[in-house]
Amino acid sequence: MHCATETSDSAWRPRSVRITELLDPAPEPADTGPAQTPRRLLATVAALVVGAALLAATLRVKDGSLWFDLLGLLVAATWLIGARVSGPMRIRPIRPSPQLAALCALGIAGLSFLGFLAADLIGQHISFVSSALHGVLARADTGSRVIVLVVALVNGLGEEAFFRGALYSELSAHRPVLTSTIIYVVVTAATGNVALIVAAAVMGVIFALERRATGSILASTITHLSWSTLMIFCLPR
Repeated sequence: MHCATETSDSAWRPRSVRITELLDPAPEPADTGPAQTPRRLLATVAALVVGAALLAATLRVKDGSLWFDLLGLLVAATWLIGARVSGPMRIRPIRPSPQLAALCALGIAGLSFLGFLAADLIGQHISFVSSALHGVLARADTGSRVIVLVVALVNGLGEEAFFRGALYSELSAHRPVLTSTIIYVVVTAATGNVALIVAAAVMGVIFALERRATGSILASTITHLSWSTLMIFCLPR
C-alpha cells in the first residue's frame, strides 16, 4: 500500500497535543486527499463489489470448511489490493505521537470489548441477537483458533487500509466519518448476520473517529486488531 510521503513541513510531524484537540479533525495531507480519477473510482467500486460478494460467501460455507479460511484471506486481499490501487494513505499519525496513539488505541480496544461483553450478557435474553453472535463465534471453535485469528487480523488490517485509509481519504470532502462508516456497514450487511452488522456500525464509527483525530490509520488498525483478538479469545461461549 502507498504511504503518504513525509514532508519537511512541521505541520505534518507528530506533536504533543491536548486531549481536547483530538475532538477536532486532524488536517488532511494534500497527497492523501480526494483525487477523482477514473482509476481510483474504478478500483474503489470494484473492491467494494468483490469484497462484499466474497464476504457474503465466507459466512455461508460450512463450519470447519477450508473454504472459510480461504475466502477470508481472499476478502482481506481484496481490501489490501483495493487500497493499494485506489490511492495513498497516511500510516504515521499527524497527532499525537505514535506511542501515545498506540496506547490510546489499546485502551479504546479494551473499552470496546467490555462494551460488547456487556451487550452479549444482555443479548443472551434476545434470541436472534445471541444466536447471530454465537453463530459467528462458533466458527472460531470448529477449527484452529490460531488460523481463525490470523484470518481475522489480516482482514482487520485490510479493512483499515481500505475503509479508513484510501476510501476515507477519497471521501475527505464528503463527511468521511459518516460516509465511510455507512459504506462499511452496507458491505458487512452482505453477510446477513445482525451481530456483525451491529459490530460494523459501532466499531466503524470508532475506527473512523480515530482516523479523523489522528490523520492516519495507525490507531484504528491497532484498535481493530486488538479488539478482534479479545473477541475471539475472551468473549464467553
